[in-house]
Amino acid sequence: MINIYVGNLPYSVKSEELREAFEAYGDVASAEVIFDRRTKRSRGYGFVEMNNDDDAREAISSLNGSDFQGRELRVDESQAKEQKPERGNGGGNGRPRTGNTTRQQPGEQPPASGGLFGFVKKLFG
Repeated sequence: MINIYVGNLPYSVKSEELREAFEAYGDVASAEVIFDRRTKRSRGYGFVEMNNDDDAREAISSLNGSDFQGRELRVDESQAKEQKPERGNGGGNGRPRTGNTTRQQPGEQPPASGGLFGFVKKLFG
C-alpha cells in the first residue's frame, strides 16, 4: 500500500472528490483532505492510500502537475515521518536560541550580570 501526498488542492475540495480523482487509476483504500482544527477550513492538501503500488505510481505520474478544478496539483509519494529531513535545531521556530537559557525559580532574583536588572544595579549600586 502506498500513501500519496496531494498538495495545492482547491480549498473547496471534499475527501470524496479526492477519492474519485484517484479511483480512475485503481482501488483507493482511503482519501482525506486535511482540515485546520481551529478554523475548520481545508489546509489545501490531503492524503490518498492506494492498495496497488503500480496503480499508485501511475496515479502519481499522471496527476502530478495536472489541472484539478483550476489548480495545478502537486502529487508525490508521501514519506514517513522518520524519513523526512530534520528541520531547524529543535527550537520550535527554526531560529537559534540566544540569551540566558537557565530558568529562574519563582521569587528568585535574576543574575546581576546582565539585562535591565544588571544595568540598574550598576547605576544605583
